[in-house]
Amino acid sequence: MNGGEVIDVARDAIITFLKVGGPLLVVTLIVGVAVSLLQALTQIQEQTLIFVPKILALAAALVFAMPFMGDAMASYMARIATRIAGGG
Repeated sequence: MNGGEVIDVARDAIITFLKVGGPLLVVTLIVGVAVSLLQALTQIQEQTLIFVPKILALAAALVFAMPFMGDAMASYMARIATRIAGGG
C-alpha cells in the first residue's frame, strides 16, 4: 500500500466519521443554542437544565438517523474489506 492509498483510506474514514457523527452533533448544537436562548430570555440560570433536552433530542435523532449511520458504516467496512481482499 503506497502513500496515496493510505491517504484515500484516511479521507474515506474521515468522511464516514462526519456522516455518522455529524447529524447527532448538529441536533445537539441546535438544542443547546435553543435552550441557552430560552434561559437567557427567561433569566433561568439553572446549570443542569440544558442536559435533559439535549439527551432527549439526541435519543430521538439517534432513532431517526440509525439506519443512515448503519448504512454509512457498513459501506465503509465493505470498501475496507474489498481493499484488504485485493491485497492492499
